[in-house]
Amino acid sequence: MSTVVKVENLVKRYQNLVALDHMNLSIEEGEIFGLLGPNGSGKTTAMNCILALLKYDKGNIEVFGKPMNPDSYELKRRIGVVLQNVAVFDELTVYENIDYFCGLYVSNKNTRKQMVEDAIHFVGLDEFRKFYPKKLSGGLLRRLNIACGIAHKPDLIFMDEPTVAVDPQSRNKILEGIQELNKNGATIIYTSHYMEEVEQICSKIAIIDKGKNVAYGTKEELKAMIKTGETISIDVLSLPEENLACIKTLPHVYQLDYDHKQLKIRYSGGKHNVIRILDYLKNQDISFGRVYSELPTLNDVFLEITGKALRD
Repeated sequence: MSTVVKVENLVKRYQNLVALDHMNLSIEEGEIFGLLGPNGSGKTTAMNCILALLKYDKGNIEVFGKPMNPDSYELKRRIGVVLQNVAVFDELTVYENIDYFCGLYVSNKNTRKQMVEDAIHFVGLDEFRKFYPKKLSGGLLRRLNIACGIAHKPDLIFMDEPTVAVDPQSRNKILEGIQELNKNGATIIYTSHYMEEVEQICSKIAIIDKGKNVAYGTKEELKAMIKTGETISIDVLSLPEENLACIKTLPHVYQLDYDHKQLKIRYSGGKHNVIRILDYLKNQDISFGRVYSELPTLNDVFLEITGKALRD
């Protein structure tokens, strides 16, 4: 596989603020690449630099093996962008909007007509083609936004939180569409605040914090980087301090939280952790209710690596 996007030692400053601090990224052909980071981490700045929409102070950016510059029009024709903020014209219908944006890349009317039809069918807007954007629901408007960005059949697609503020049905439709685009050959750079989405569709993931790439790999590789191996939650109405102190000494326990309703224990590894803690509670004659055991999630990875919730 060839490298579609290569970013080396990228530095971007806003006066005294360092937005990107020698950041590196490598995105291979055919990937759905998840770009994660808390607000202010540098994700949007990095994307704008890659797209040559923003000047940077230092570093190198290559797209499709060539330097990316503001006048790299041949490269930009192979790129599609779906912004977080819906960017369509209220005065144009669904069909006219898609045709307009496709026309920025494709001048031949017959070719463009088929591309617009393909895009409308792809996002499921066939029966809404004559609607104006103000008549569309939030989910349908997001689909129109995606159609405008992908109608010219780009090889590389940037998707900046395409599912924000949409209903579950529309979200599933959008995620299925992204996977279909990928199967059809598109490489996709995907940002989202919804960890479950990233875990569901992304083949590689980078976590950015304070302008640096602080973690990179598959979801399995990222989970292997952190201390958390298993989290067990148990409904317990009453748990004295002396029992909490004893539980902390059980094998592989490294963090324990109790809010007088639920006991949450994080383990650094080990087997039979559930059996061990339940045996302890039974031996101490401590009543308990539901028991949950969870393997580490991307959210655990993010919290441990950055020390922040994604929406901080």
